[in-house]
Amino acid sequence: MLALIYVVCILLGAGLLMLPVSNTNGIAWADALFTSTSAVTVTGLVVVDTGSAFTHFGQGVIAFLIQMGGLGLMTFAVLVLSALGIPIGMPQRLILREDLNQTKIGNLTTLVWIILRIAILCEALGVLVLSFVFVPEFGLWEGLWQAVFHSVSAFNNAGFALFPDSLSRWVANPVVNVVIPAMFILGGIGFIVVGDLWQKRSWRRLTLHSKLMLSGTAVLILWSWVMFALLEWTNPGTLGGLQDTGARLWASWFQAVTPRTAGFNTLDTGAMRDSTTLMTMTLMLVGGGSTSTAGGIKVTTLIVLVMATLAFFKRRSSLHAFGRSLGLDEVMKVMALTTISLLLVLSGLFIMSITHDGEIFDLAFEVTSAFGTVGLSRGATAELDGIGRAMIIVIMFLGRVGPLTIGFFLATQSVPRVRYPAGQVYLG
Repeated sequence: MLALIYVVCILLGAGLLMLPVSNTNGIAWADALFTSTSAVTVTGLVVVDTGSAFTHFGQGVIAFLIQMGGLGLMTFAVLVLSALGIPIGMPQRLILREDLNQTKIGNLTTLVWIILRIAILCEALGVLVLSFVFVPEFGLWEGLWQAVFHSVSAFNNAGFALFPDSLSRWVANPVVNVVIPAMFILGGIGFIVVGDLWQKRSWRRLTLHSKLMLSGTAVLILWSWVMFALLEWTNPGTLGGLQDTGARLWASWFQAVTPRTAGFNTLDTGAMRDSTTLMTMTLMLVGGGSTSTAGGIKVTTLIVLVMATLAFFKRRSSLHAFGRSLGLDEVMKVMALTTISLLLVLSGLFIMSITHDGEIFDLAFEVTSAFGTVGLSRGATAELDGIGRAMIIVIMFLGRVGPLTIGFFLATQSVPRVRYPAGQVYLG
């Protein structure tokens, strides 16, 4: 049901983008479908320039699809039902639970309203601050629209921009380099974490999930910021082409945090060194947090995998962090999620490599970006044929709906009638 809801929304969005009022010079159905899928899955990969190929109405449709996909389609359904006074039944709660990646159904309605309040507040503040950058340059109404569109795109980690070079013209602008990352970091750490911070306002009182998410995000941001600067400082195509140290530090900061499924860029991604590209792909695969607008396998999944590895070498049967313990169920869940994710990425890359004889590194980058719903590109997306674009659409869809959701859909929950004696398998 959840997958069907997303499919219907994508098809409706593609139909709206095909209307003459939505585009400037006409658009092919395949391009409209790709753009709609990229918007609903908050990916940001494009095959046509969003700013020139679509009118303000079409851009508004894209922004609406981004908002729907980022906050969750079932979130909007619950808001509509609540506004009409219709009670939320158990089937709707079960679908909402999968859409929000939750394990319980008791507090889902409260969580939906927390998500709505956080989204409205963050996007309104983003529009207010970004208008000081866009209005002086583009005029009042056009500048306000630029601020609204990029605020929605940033908070929902979509990466859609109205300029062919994304945000490269503001590579050294402090406002853009602070506001845009702040919005997609807030949207990417998860609504549960933001709500927990708002309610508790004390590190000791935070839940284990919030502590793991915040500490893991801080470590990943700091590590990627330093590594990007070290790897690209002398590259004339990226940091080496900037004039002063301040601009290089701002660009390093932006490019270090944007692979966490944000998708904006202030430097030419295709000019990055291979080592930096590989690091970026790793960050795209990890993604952001659960119950967020971000994709990927999630930061907490990476942390639990590392904790499980350390526990294995220490001969421990349970995981410990911040005075709490995690059992085998959590380890099995993250192992299943990681396995499905890697198989999906590798399968997509294999299929695309059959029909495309181009640089395998560029194809791998596009596939990873699609799965992590990031939107960063090395220029290969626009050159893909029909099979390649169809593959990217499928990967974007699966990356947004969630590998575990697909796994739960395919799995049969039944109690085994037969138990077998224990066996032994030699590993390693």
